[in-house]
Amino acid sequence: MSGRVAIVTGGASGIGLAIAERLSADGNAVAIFDRDGDAASAAAAKLEANGGKAIGVTVDVTDRAAIDEGVVYTGAQLDTPTILVNSAGLDGFDPFLTITLEKWQRIIDVNLTGTFQVCQAVVPGMIEAGWGRIVNISSSSAQGGQPVMTHYVAAKAGVIGFTKALALELGPQGITVNTIPPGFIDTPMLRKAEGRGFLGQGVEHHAGTTPVRRVGRPEDIAAACAFLVSEEASYVTGQVIGVNGGRNT
Repeated sequence: MSGRVAIVTGGASGIGLAIAERLSADGNAVAIFDRDGDAASAAAAKLEANGGKAIGVTVDVTDRAAIDEGVVYTGAQLDTPTILVNSAGLDGFDPFLTITLEKWQRIIDVNLTGTFQVCQAVVPGMIEAGWGRIVNISSSSAQGGQPVMTHYVAAKAGVIGFTKALALELGPQGITVNTIPPGFIDTPMLRKAEGRGFLGQGVEHHAGTTPVRRVGRPEDIAAACAFLVSEEASYVTGQVIGVNGGRNT
């Protein structure tokens, strides 16, 4: 599959960057949305240096005006986006009784409401095209729970429910909507959590307790995403595709 235009939110680092790189390698033009505009531009330049077509766009997914402007800019620079990967995310490690309403709302705003807002901005173009692929990156913590992360888990569980409902609504218009809840993936966010002491005995210990005996790579998520946005996945929608090395079954 090639020749489509994709938007990847949170695409300047970690899982989002790996997805942007894979979609570009598969022949799609990619708009990297990230609140760090310099990092988004650097990532886009890397894709172009490797023969792809890409732009970096400064977008905070909690800012609807910026989202709408970014979608219009993408259409003008590349064409109507018909692939959307919502990878922008924000974690949080707080004992339940210490979570303020402000902390709760911030986690919800980025992870859940941000996903809603970007979808709502991009879907009209997909409907007009009669074709679309949406992949929302959730979290395996939403499937099994996680202590001191009730706000994050709630937000990511909301992404799963949102995905299922949206898939039913958009299916008749030729648009599929699926979610990937990554397991233990080696990203800057994960290493930051390890450095703050939130991963117990650390990444390598948890890798040793994973059935496939390794930590996941962002490229593992990108590979699954590449299938879900392809023509071959036209009969796959509303699904939760776990990529977790067997940690959740």
